[in-house]
Amino acid sequence: MNDKYSKFCILLNNMPSQETPNASRLHIGIFGKVNSGKSTLLNALTSQEVALVSEEKGTTTDPVYKAMEISGLGPVVFIDTAGFEDASNLGIKRIEKTKQVTKKADIAIVIFADTDAEEGISWVHSLKKQDVKVIVVVNDMENNNAKEIVSKLKGELNERIIVVNALKKHNIEEVKNALIESAPDEQKIEITGNLAKEGDIVMLVMPQDKQAPKGRLILPQVQTIRELLDKKCIVISCTTDKIDETLAALNKEPSLIICDSQVFKTVYEKKPSSSKLTSFSVLFAAYKGDIETFINGAKAIDNLKNDSHILIAEACTHAPLSEDIGREKIPNLLKQKLGNALSVTVVSGLDFPKDLTKYDLIIHCGACMFNRKYVLSRIEEAKRQGVPITNYGIAIAHLLSIPQVLG
Repeated sequence: MNDKYSKFCILLNNMPSQETPNASRLHIGIFGKVNSGKSTLLNALTSQEVALVSEEKGTTTDPVYKAMEISGLGPVVFIDTAGFEDASNLGIKRIEKTKQVTKKADIAIVIFADTDAEEGISWVHSLKKQDVKVIVVVNDMENNNAKEIVSKLKGELNERIIVVNALKKHNIEEVKNALIESAPDEQKIEITGNLAKEGDIVMLVMPQDKQAPKGRLILPQVQTIRELLDKKCIVISCTTDKIDETLAALNKEPSLIICDSQVFKTVYEKKPSSSKLTSFSVLFAAYKGDIETFINGAKAIDNLKNDSHILIAEACTHAPLSEDIGREKIPNLLKQKLGNALSVTVVSGLDFPKDLTKYDLIIHCGACMFNRKYVLSRIEEAKRQGVPITNYGIAIAHLLSIPQVLG
């Protein structure tokens, strides 16, 4: 990162792993043909009847998620998928959902149960091209010849092959050991990085407006507070209208102030000069994605025209209310700068257009509901199609020209 940004929180050198209860877990996808034993393997791995098992083809439709702990690996979420040669009426849609799982998976188990393995082999190659670590499993079933399947795969794949009997739970421990060996060997990535250390006073400004969930805090706030407490920081929280009183109650200025991006300007104007300033969204730009790409993407705002087309991508599928940051506040800021002819499209959840070329800029939320692998896959797709992408907090900071944020 260049010096222009060095005094702001965007200086985070580390990036983390991953979402809601499942977003911070290692994602393990299970892929294979219909009736190859994917669901049976999932049940064997989890020692629970998580997935419905049936001899009828197409039993698994939507991906099935199961969060659990594996000794030596930690918290993970298994994802059981539909068969990738599903010939049912809903087959195309099922396969599309299976392809979406590949964008989330950190590790993939590809299971084979017959010698007609070409499609499975193709999926192995595709997963590896997406930088997904692959474990190849042959399911030794009653009516197949596992040795023949292994022989065929050895001629096509340069991968270790594990033979199991998923129904009888034979050799399941070897699959678990392979998962442990395949786990990314990454340094733990923190939300606040080197911005906060033991003993620092950190002030959180969290407006409780119509978008704030009644009776609880949003996930990025909870995760940030927990990390700061683990770091032995002194954490104090307030709403926007209590900033002055909160600062007056402290016997020294906070080392760091973290706010909601939508109140950047207000907080910046009131904060002590010695206090660093960032937002939850900016922190998550580094925690979930590629912050350098997001910073460069924000610069594209200066080149937009009044007829430009913007895509705003939300990870949540919440019911939008008035004053929604992605649906109202950011579009209004853009239109104040560029005019009302600006076109804004909003998508949420897993809805993300395949063709991004009709957009001049993508602005993504903090993505607390997605794991980092999936966010990075969206960033890479935007790059591949030549479309700049940024994040809510960085876009707002750029639009408001807040000096400490933008250098």
